[in-house]
Amino acid sequence: MKTIKLLFVALLAVAMTACVEDKVYEGPNTIEAVSINPDAPTSFDDVVVTAKVSGLLDVTKAVLRYSVNDDFVEELDMDGNGTTYTATIPAQEDGTKVNYVVIITNEAGYTTTAEREYTVGDKPSDYTKLVINELYGAGEDGEKYIELYNIGDDPIKLDGVTIKKDEALTWTGEKNEVIMGHSYFLIVGASNVAGEGGSGPNPRPMIKGLSAKKTVLIELFNPQGEVINKFQRGEKGDGWGATISKNDKTWSRCPNGTGKFMIADKTFGTKNPDTGTEDATVVQ
Repeated sequence: MKTIKLLFVALLAVAMTACVEDKVYEGPNTIEAVSINPDAPTSFDDVVVTAKVSGLLDVTKAVLRYSVNDDFVEELDMDGNGTTYTATIPAQEDGTKVNYVVIITNEAGYTTTAEREYTVGDKPSDYTKLVINELYGAGEDGEKYIELYNIGDDPIKLDGVTIKKDEALTWTGEKNEVIMGHSYFLIVGASNVAGEGGSGPNPRPMIKGLSAKKTVLIELFNPQGEVINKFQRGEKGDGWGATISKNDKTWSRCPNGTGKFMIADKTFGTKNPDTGTEDATVVQ
């Protein structure tokens, strides 16, 4: 009988234990890792922030708070699936310091934070990759243009880049004017007459235009004042601007970006033909 009573007590204890539910864990989730893409941002890059999260409780809110040069900017909702959350910080100027904080809140109301920072750093512009690619002077003032081309892979900033026509300053690149890798920039028009279209970010007029029937010297300078590229038709003689045979087409580098100047059809912000017609008046 005593054995039966002991067995009954043991079974009762097991049954009572089975009726008690395990207590649900309550505490913060863990931010396992935070990364950015690209990992070395330039002023041309939007930056994707990714946070890896773990924990027993569901995440109810994930935000990214960032500041630029220690000034509060914005709080962004992060997109996610429970373990991975992302948000995008827009591109910032070269040299900008960006501080950002990932804030994760779970269903029990606990928050977890992870703070990081990065500094925007552009590669130095390689002006040896910047060329005069196409010139057109046969149309009306608003139709004339000089096309620049970046033969390299990296962006080139035009701030401080200058062009002289007939040894006189005629154009200066402005802040935020950039040619991306293997891209074009058009300086359109003459005598302050703006042209239309073009693939550059801000086509704008030259101070002086081109002539399709005069001797001319167009020189391209880097911000340090060094000549990096030029186009010359005829000789200076007593001065530039002497009458010479007319070209109703363009002078274009054939093939595009690397060849010598040849007479060709207008391409205006697109790839030049691989070949054209020789022009004996052009000094190559």
